[in-house]
Amino acid sequence: MSEIDPILIGKGESLQYLLPSYSNRHGLITGATGTGKTVTLQVLAEGFSRIGVPVFLADVKGDLAGLSQPISAHPKIDERLEKIGIDDFTPGGWPVVFWDLFGKSGHPIRTTITEMGPLLLSNLMELNETQEGILHIAFRIADEQGLLLLDLEDLRSLLRFVAENTKTFSQQYGNISASSVAAIQRRLLVLDEQGAEHFFGEPALELGDIQRLDLSGRGVINVLAADKLVRKPRLYATFLLWLLSKLFEELPEVGDPEKPKLVFFFDEAHLLFGQAPRALLEKVEQVVRLIRSKGVGVFFVTQNPLDVPDTVLGQLGNRIQHAMRAYTPREQKAIRAAAQTFRSNPKLDTEKAFMQMGVGEALISTLQKKGVPGMVDRILIRPPTSRIGPISEQERSAIRSRSPVGDRYDESLDRESAAEMLQKRAENLAREVEKAQTTQKKAPAKRRSNRQSAGEAAVKSFLRSMSSMLGREIMRGILGAVKRGR
Repeated sequence: MSEIDPILIGKGESLQYLLPSYSNRHGLITGATGTGKTVTLQVLAEGFSRIGVPVFLADVKGDLAGLSQPISAHPKIDERLEKIGIDDFTPGGWPVVFWDLFGKSGHPIRTTITEMGPLLLSNLMELNETQEGILHIAFRIADEQGLLLLDLEDLRSLLRFVAENTKTFSQQYGNISASSVAAIQRRLLVLDEQGAEHFFGEPALELGDIQRLDLSGRGVINVLAADKLVRKPRLYATFLLWLLSKLFEELPEVGDPEKPKLVFFFDEAHLLFGQAPRALLEKVEQVVRLIRSKGVGVFFVTQNPLDVPDTVLGQLGNRIQHAMRAYTPREQKAIRAAAQTFRSNPKLDTEKAFMQMGVGEALISTLQKKGVPGMVDRILIRPPTSRIGPISEQERSAIRSRSPVGDRYDESLDRESAAEMLQKRAENLAREVEKAQTTQKKAPAKRRSNRQSAGEAAVKSFLRSMSSMLGREIMRGILGAVKRGR
């Protein structure tokens, strides 16, 4: 047994624990609405924090913010503690940092367009294969021309630049349809309407800031406000997958540590798998399979085990299953399938237990010594020491004011990037052409060849493109002013 204390989850036939050394073998928490999944997640988050493991979780209903406050005394809490046999229960809050992609209920989380990459962006914008290919080409052009892509305005400027020079770039990269570029630009407008412009920019999130310990050595629990974000499922799923991918790419290999370096809870997991294209599902499977060696544990939280593809489900070694309802053939099939995933217990009819469990009960099987799954047990989940439910705006503001990362993320940065660089190029070329024309007027008249040099042709082509683009921007501004003046 490791020197690190195991995490007590509850009691059935015996006390049931989650071993920290096998927590990076991932896990699954499932059950119907109202059966206690959120409290189970809360108990696990407290347990990891207690042993010095940082946690990142999505607060879909606003309830998990209660981790920051101590639980209030209640007769039902006392009754549950007595049944389980816990006599050293001390109510208390935990170190919490609040995050929010929209910057309202927590510190803004940002990344750059470059870090997100064309694959995840294509999924976020729901592009078809042709449009995704063009987006990959646009990223290649940006790399080769030294154009820094930080925010959505940079991507818009890049796409305008590509659209105005489709003939030139098509010769090098293959056919680039102006209509396909226009379709991508329209999808960017949809992202704007979803509020995605808050997500792209700087300062970008640094992984060290979600892997903090407090002064007493407890792991900081990072709570992402997702009550509004979850209404935009593409943005929600893409963000969480981006974060997993970032962890996978940047964290060093650690093998199987005594305890995880970070534990990641993915609530409403069906939003990730529901409409994801095959290429994205393969990426999820790869990340889940390989991120274990980085010391990261991933727990998927959803209503039904069938929400998770078999290729991912097979990677989840620790399972906590709350009650399920079987009103339809699909739900009955799900119960049979879930029962078969547990290591059987001769003293327990697993399939029948699914239908009999009440709120706060669960079937559990966690990895034991040498990674062997424990026999399934029907347990009562222990109460958390923190509040079950939301917190007030005053409490949230007080916690944010004490945050160790607020000074770094609350104010955005706007350094020179692709939009400004392309604008400067156009201005510099315009000045060079004007200077050349002035020099020609001053020079003695002489007969000129009708043939243009390659340089002259390139300059004229670029100027025609830029003047066309600038002209349209000016006309939009004039028309907008006219409409507003009506």
